[in-house]
Amino acid sequence: MSAKKPIVWTIAGSDSGGGAGIQADLATMADLDCHGCSVITCVTAQNSVAVNGVEPVSKGILLAQLDTLLADLPPRAIKIGLLANQRQINLVADWLATHMAPLKTDDGQPIPIILDPVMVASCGDALTGESAVQASAQPKTKLKTELKTEPKHLAGLDFSPFAKLLTLVTPNASEFGKLVGEEAKTNNEMLAQASALSRRLACNLLITGGDKGALWHSDKAEDLFICNAVAHTSPLHQHTSFRLSGERVDNPNHHGSGCTLSSAIASFLAQGLVLHDAILLAKTYVGQGIVSAKALGAGAGPLARCGWPSGLVLLPRITEVAGITSFSSSDRASDGPSTLSFPRPSFPGLSFPRLKRPIGVYPVVDNVNTLEQVLAAGASTAQLRIKLEDDGQRGRKGEDSKQRKCKQEESQGAAVLDAQIQAAIALGRKYDAQVFINDHWQLALKHGAFGIHLGQEDLFEADLDRIAEAGIALGVSSHGVFELALASQLNPSYLALGHIFPTPTKSMPSNPQGLSMLARMVALWTPDCPRVAIGGIDASRLEQVKATNVEAVAVVRAITQADSPGEAYKQLARMWEKAYVPQ
Repeated sequence: MSAKKPIVWTIAGSDSGGGAGIQADLATMADLDCHGCSVITCVTAQNSVAVNGVEPVSKGILLAQLDTLLADLPPRAIKIGLLANQRQINLVADWLATHMAPLKTDDGQPIPIILDPVMVASCGDALTGESAVQASAQPKTKLKTELKTEPKHLAGLDFSPFAKLLTLVTPNASEFGKLVGEEAKTNNEMLAQASALSRRLACNLLITGGDKGALWHSDKAEDLFICNAVAHTSPLHQHTSFRLSGERVDNPNHHGSGCTLSSAIASFLAQGLVLHDAILLAKTYVGQGIVSAKALGAGAGPLARCGWPSGLVLLPRITEVAGITSFSSSDRASDGPSTLSFPRPSFPGLSFPRLKRPIGVYPVVDNVNTLEQVLAAGASTAQLRIKLEDDGQRGRKGEDSKQRKCKQEESQGAAVLDAQIQAAIALGRKYDAQVFINDHWQLALKHGAFGIHLGQEDLFEADLDRIAEAGIALGVSSHGVFELALASQLNPSYLALGHIFPTPTKSMPSNPQGLSMLARMVALWTPDCPRVAIGGIDASRLEQVKATNVEAVAVVRAITQADSPGEAYKQLARMWEKAYVPQ
């Protein structure tokens, strides 16, 4: 992430009560270390209990705001909120299509654009459509003092001009019903409608379940994420759908929660996070804001701004919804919808052994000779990672991946590989060390390894039930907050966080996390197992990594390319022990 604050635009309406709209967006962007710029689409007269006026700005002033900002303060991400009528929708969509296409992110991707299709205020009053504008022109003799229980039904607005321009659309259940023209009665109906809308607009979709509807649960806040194609994300997590479940916060003060969610997603994307991570972090950000929110007037109060999420007791639970969302991936197709909890429906309560010894510096080596040298030098934990040809390029579940691996293992020599695994396990016992076998879980299970390390893609192929039943420790890789949350649901023995710095040892779809993001992931939530930072870490970076408060660090080239791997380990271990950890 750059030290310079990224610029995020909000194209939305002004809330005179300060709880939603432009005001909520700018407060969120500043709270998340971004510089917010605003394009005001309309001015509303509202407080915490009523919307008493909505007046769209003229075409000229709307375009002038857009052109003026672009000339000097181009965005790293854009959030679109309240558009007062169809004319504004058409105007903004046409401007974006004309002016934003040439702009790209640092890695050549389109500028992220998030649409929050605001239609009804938290108090229940209409904010969009000609009826809302006409109502605002009527004189008011006094303010409304009672909350409405039912929102006004609006003539549907057509958001199709935004097709192929958007990264994500974030309606709540009520707004989603208006977008598709009918309210879903069941989860499967909503999933089918959401998939169709996502295809029609050619974008990802996040339907929030905070209000009553098909996603409503009294004990949890559940959102539906329809994922199309996302850059720098594992193919495993694309062209599918997820339910994101978190604890429901019993606090009536949640004014501006939708505005806050979408502007938080835009802010996280502007700082280089992938969409999955941005959504998960934004969901936790909104949750923490509702927990601390207080009323300021007679109605619902605005969300508190609590900074980057930290100190969570639990991460949101992720459940994959497979079989109905198929955009371009033929291996995802099926006859109908099915639900499976990550990674398999038969693993609801898996747990793997806790490590009895601290990891500290964790050597990852590619042969048995180097493994023995680091164990003899005192390493309490080490990993044997024998990578086969093209490993790291995988990302698809199913028979193709299994067949490739089988052919590769045959060509490498199954007997030689088997012997290496056996030797590594024997060395672990000889030195009383925690030796993990990377990837080759069948052989590790066969020969009774202490531990197995698996990547995210391997979790869909490994027999995790058998591994857990055998009492074998499990380490799991993660690349970002979304995969961290997925991996944590398995209750593993340790969680690997990476890759922190650029590394040539493995081809990865994700970008390096960096030290700043590592520190924020560590602060986000403390699991009941160690976290291990990995990726491009050597002696020159060891102290900086430890300053993030991560419990352990994996080293690869700093060991395998050393003249004396054992001595290299000893030096790194001493540095790790002496490195200062800020309180």
